[in-house]
Amino acid sequence: MHNIIDTAVAAGNFKTLASAVTAAGLVDTLKGTGPFTVFAPTDEAFAKLPAGTVDKLLMDIPKLKAILTYHVVSGKVMAADVLKMDGKAAKTVNGAELKIGTQGGVKLNGTVHVTKTDIACSNGVIHVIDAVLMPPA
Repeated sequence: MHNIIDTAVAAGNFKTLASAVTAAGLVDTLKGTGPFTVFAPTDEAFAKLPAGTVDKLLMDIPKLKAILTYHVVSGKVMAADVLKMDGKAAKTVNGAELKIGTQGGVKLNGTVHVTKTDIACSNGVIHVIDAVLMPPA
């Protein structure tokens, strides 16, 4: 079993995420012991952002790091655990909270859908999401 970074890279549909994590200097952290739960946006999810957004973020490392750490929760939170959290919030590594809803599938902050769950890693778990989460201002 691979760590979160190696699992994401091997999947092939998280190239933008992997590049962003590298640029933000978070690779060693996400290869560390954890455990971590990562809500991972696919390349398709990053493509939904307005043109030029990813390039701008790659030039603004503090903002990029804030966005990426908003996709990470400490601990290993499996799908069955998330289902019990309907209407609650999970504190992310950046300190802000993600609102969790389970009506019509699992949604984060009311609009971001979890499309695949429980991708087990040696240091946590990945849940795939269909959009990039933006922390509250």
